[in-house]
Amino acid sequence: MAKILLVEDEPDFSVLISSLLSADHHQVETVGKGEDAVELLRMYQFDCLILDWNLPGISGLEVCKSFRDGGGKTPILMLTARNHVDEKSAGLDAGADDYLTKPFELKELSARVRALLRRPTNFSGSSLKVRGLEMDVTNFRVTRGTEVIQLLPKEFALLEFFMRHTNQVFSPDTLIDRVWLAGEEASPETIRTYIKRLRKKLDREGEPSLLSTVHGVGYKFEDPN
Repeated sequence: MAKILLVEDEPDFSVLISSLLSADHHQVETVGKGEDAVELLRMYQFDCLILDWNLPGISGLEVCKSFRDGGGKTPILMLTARNHVDEKSAGLDAGADDYLTKPFELKELSARVRALLRRPTNFSGSSLKVRGLEMDVTNFRVTRGTEVIQLLPKEFALLEFFMRHTNQVFSPDTLIDRVWLAGEEASPETIRTYIKRLRKKLDREGEPSLLSTVHGVGYKFEDPN
């Protein structure tokens, strides 16, 4: 499950794409203007940005370039009706990682997003594997050996984020920013509650917790490998 910003000014098309990505268990934030995208990208971090070239006001190309010039590293998929090679090259030169020319098959968009979200260290196909846990991000399933671990959607999203970013410490505010949507209420106490739930479901008696607390800083998923 990834946190995705979709910037598309055609309402019906935006709903269609958002529904597709939500069915793939992603959390999708949608806006229709380049200015709104710039503002959200300043305030929040996303795992993927899907950006239409032809936007009212600030164009998708300008949003992309501004984001990259500011140091933004989020993978960007550009949607465009422009077929000319020079124009596609301009999008890639501005910092887009990939592009799709309209019209396109929705299955192809889904596949492109999966490709952009992959992490080379512990990601293989549709699975994340860390410390005996295996997460099937396509089928929303977590297992340890033959044991199936039942997780609620937000627990799954939080665990996926940690498994994609092992050995990194994240503050509660950062976790809220990366895993929760802008309109969802959450606090450091919310994070503590979800960490406790995950530990209860994931940890084994007599073994160190998969999720460690760095006092005064935050939490991390430790992977010694």
